[in-house]
Amino acid sequence: MSSSWINLENYLIPLHEIKRATESFSEERYIGGGGFGAVYKGQLSERWQCRTAAVKRLGRDSYQGEREFHNELEMISRFHHENIISFIGYCDEGVEMIIVYEYAMMGSLDYHLRDPNKMRCITWVQRLKICIGAARGLDYLHSGLGEYNRVIHRDVKSANILLDENMVAKICDFGLSKFGPRNQPDTQLHTKVAGTQFYLDPAYHENRILRKEEFFAKMG
Repeated sequence: MSSSWINLENYLIPLHEIKRATESFSEERYIGGGGFGAVYKGQLSERWQCRTAAVKRLGRDSYQGEREFHNELEMISRFHHENIISFIGYCDEGVEMIIVYEYAMMGSLDYHLRDPNKMRCITWVQRLKICIGAARGLDYLHSGLGEYNRVIHRDVKSANILLDENMVAKICDFGLSKFGPRNQPDTQLHTKVAGTQFYLDPAYHENRILRKEEFFAKMG
């Protein structure tokens, strides 16, 4: 996945547009957060088709940083799949590092699973479709990016599976993801351990060898 595949400059969104869309990152626009930073709901202008967007802003006290920002940007800008969250644009201006995605109206799967009342509202048919959708998204990352390309997410969990208005699963958050070759019979990567505690595969945590089979993590 060379940088020549896509011109990221075409996806630059000025900081003043981000601030206008989020009302200067107001508390009313805040919809969540994670290891990268806060996420805001924003309404973009006509230049960006007036799309409703999720604006992910790198936090100054975040354990992630510029490397994770550029890593996610390079990856998400190349993905095109129904079960991968759609990339709209980004801002890298001054001290601000921001990635803008499509807005998933129903929030994260984790948001529904943590609330017994919301969890009971998800039918078994919807649960099955969510699981199948997430699996299709992972399969795309593992084998749908061409003969020589593979991405391993490294942080698959219910909080990183978003749901749109039709309860379609959308995998998100690629800051910790790793790119590797796919054209080898026993593809594996040696890495520093990364991910979320309790979702890490014990074998990966012990030997630091990353394989795609170890990252069909639980979603509960």
